[in-house]
Amino acid sequence: MSATTGSFSIDSTTVEMPVKTGSIGPAVVDIGKLYAKTGMFTYDPGFTSTASCESEITYIDGDEGVLLYRGYPIAQIAEGGDFLETCYLLLYGELPTPTQKRDFDYRITRHTMIHEQMARFFQGFRRDAHPMAVMVASVGALSAFYHDSTDISDPRQRMIASMRLIAKMPTLAAMAYKYTIGQPFVYPKNDLDYASNFLRMCFAVPTEEFKVRPTLSRALDKIFILHADHEQNASTSTVRLAGSSGANPFACIAAGVACLWGPAHGGANEAALKMLTEIGSVDNIPKFIARAKDKNDPFRLMGFGHRVYKNYDPRAKIMQETCHEVLNELGVKDDPLLAVAIELERIALSDPYFIEKKLYPNIDFYSGITLKAMGFPVSMFTVLFAVARTSGWIAQWKEMIEDPGQKIGRPRQLYTGAPLRDYVPLDKR
Repeated sequence: MSATTGSFSIDSTTVEMPVKTGSIGPAVVDIGKLYAKTGMFTYDPGFTSTASCESEITYIDGDEGVLLYRGYPIAQIAEGGDFLETCYLLLYGELPTPTQKRDFDYRITRHTMIHEQMARFFQGFRRDAHPMAVMVASVGALSAFYHDSTDISDPRQRMIASMRLIAKMPTLAAMAYKYTIGQPFVYPKNDLDYASNFLRMCFAVPTEEFKVRPTLSRALDKIFILHADHEQNASTSTVRLAGSSGANPFACIAAGVACLWGPAHGGANEAALKMLTEIGSVDNIPKFIARAKDKNDPFRLMGFGHRVYKNYDPRAKIMQETCHEVLNELGVKDDPLLAVAIELERIALSDPYFIEKKLYPNIDFYSGITLKAMGFPVSMFTVLFAVARTSGWIAQWKEMIEDPGQKIGRPRQLYTGAPLRDYVPLDKR
């Protein structure tokens, strides 16, 4: 990282601030001493122009449609690697050697069991509880069972906690699903890979032998890779903010799960699927396109555009191909939702209205169809997102803890309430 100096004027006073340049991407103005020099704060709702940290993990160029994990393009990782290799890369910064990969896979696989008392913990929930509500509680509850990995000042305990969270998240997610549909929990198996193990824990029943279809396992593995990290999004920022207080890693990840539950963040693929269902058929598309263009109509095309990407979401093409593979494997022919999706995508990539507004299809556009075809109800979509994103959350949390310059998060505000006034006793009001 290199640094220069920039200056600007406030009330005829010139203020100099450091300008820092990273390895790629926009430079940033370091305003850490702005208040000391000017008595002013910056105002940036949503932090759209504020870099909250320095990170080496993920890079996004929204204008060019680029997503890099530790410098590697997401398409190359999804094509050539697997999810646990991606976890290793995010955590440690480099791709593992064959020996490191075997060791990492072994450690994750043998941490997938959870404490048996936690099974009884689930019985406190109503059967109709949303799986994300169950996840928020159960992930936080891990800190009540694994006291030997909550000391964040101990590098070994941080490592153990990281392994446990990545390993146990799919077990908890499958248990949340099984509980809500009234089926018995299915224990993990050490001879299965990460995605296959999860599919078995979700869909196996004691009365039948369950065999994982390799195409579905690979599709889910790709979905996990594509969702593993996405820079300083709302849930990742939540994890970092919670971690900055010194909270244990299980509590921090539970905070991330809670933030992800918001429909504006983790629920986008569910919203896209509902929209495709509402449209129903290709014949109805012109009517809905007209509604989307009508400023007075509240209807919005879900799964198009992105807060960061102003170009085609680089994950969308991979997700589209994966969607086709899953539908072909399951024998889904002429799926009406997919037909609507393909026609909407064609229109979005050719219609001047969408091009001008840069409303390109994003990953959520196809992931909802894929997960539905695999047998997951819409209530589980965000849960799967949480399983995948745990690897990124942990990597970001670990990076923050190990950063000697990190401080407890403390945003400022622009106060617009009542000015100073005197208290009036109750009998005189």
